[in-house]
Amino acid sequence: MPPTATEAPLLPKARRSRPAPGTAITGIRTRVTRSLRRAAPALVAYTAVRVFALLVLGVWAHKEGHGIWPTLAADWDSKWYLGIADHGYERTLGTEYDANNLAFFPLYPVLVKALAAVTPGSRATVGLLSAMACSFVAAWGVFAVGDRLHGRRVGILLTFLWACLPVGLVQWMGYTESLFTAFVAWSLYAVLTGRWVWAGTLAALSGLTRPTGIALAAAVGLCGLFALRRRFSRRVLTGVLLAPLGWLAYVGWVGLRLGRWDGYFAVQRLWHNELDGGVETLRRMREFLAYDSTPELFLVMVTVTLLASVVLYGLSVLDRQPLPLLIFTGVLLAIVLGSGGVYFSRARFLLPGFPLLLPVALALARTSRRFLVIGVTGAVLCAAYCGAYMVLVWPSAP
Repeated sequence: MPPTATEAPLLPKARRSRPAPGTAITGIRTRVTRSLRRAAPALVAYTAVRVFALLVLGVWAHKEGHGIWPTLAADWDSKWYLGIADHGYERTLGTEYDANNLAFFPLYPVLVKALAAVTPGSRATVGLLSAMACSFVAAWGVFAVGDRLHGRRVGILLTFLWACLPVGLVQWMGYTESLFTAFVAWSLYAVLTGRWVWAGTLAALSGLTRPTGIALAAAVGLCGLFALRRRFSRRVLTGVLLAPLGWLAYVGWVGLRLGRWDGYFAVQRLWHNELDGGVETLRRMREFLAYDSTPELFLVMVTVTLLASVVLYGLSVLDRQPLPLLIFTGVLLAIVLGSGGVYFSRARFLLPGFPLLLPVALALARTSRRFLVIGVTGAVLCAAYCGAYMVLVWPSAP
């Protein structure tokens, strides 16, 4: 039926009321810009800490006659990831210990290979620069979570503390921690803001990055199931279903590649990474704290970090942190403390557990200006010294 005389003039207005092409993109760009502006002080603080630590490392390395670029870009685990980018994965399990590269998850080496194919420079350079870029995305996400929960001041302090972790130098090495923490931070932020599809997608990507991605999948999945009990939502269900897919996909692929259902776990056994309920962790702690009269400084730092993490988790529970954060850090701690594998890397494995730092950030936000200055200065100096010691004195992997 043709429109009446009174209806006809409304048609052009109806057409004009539709969003113009690109309006959604403009809106997203505006929100991102505002978010970056709000996070700018946190990102400046993060950059200042990491640059200072890098300068200390450079001076120390120069005095020792070492170069820092190969150490940051192509040593230890970086070498494994670059090997995967260059030659791919093993096809057999083998019997040699600490030798099968199927223990390393694929997203980071695939990303390095793809970027190196379209940019100048070596894959080691691309890998290091990619990790550094991801560290800023991670720092932004850490701030976003802190700001969402307790305001801008706490968000800035939380980001600063994450930069000052004793193993924080790893954030600017050719490792996966920066990429993984970026997925963790923004996935948790997505859960806190009700963006379940984003939360599940980022959790899935984290599961392709590190084995502890299962901790983030647990946080998103369990919180999503609790939300579904209250009210059904297809978006929530989609996020729940997406969350574990990355981890399951890689573990399943390794099983198919090796022709056995437990292929990935067999690889981990060759790397001595089996869950033993914390027996090995307690044995090493007792050894360093009670029996070793001259313990290695780096191992003492690792031990103190593990003990402090347990205490901070207890404080996080008492502070009634949101459930997604508690589930993620709880499962992450259970995996790290319950592993019978290498001990010296466990402080690094906890680096993505930034919610554990929230009680400290809250305490600093409430303290006096004088104590805050002392705490900030001490944290920066400790981060710089521990980072340089970790790569120049400690003889093994971070």
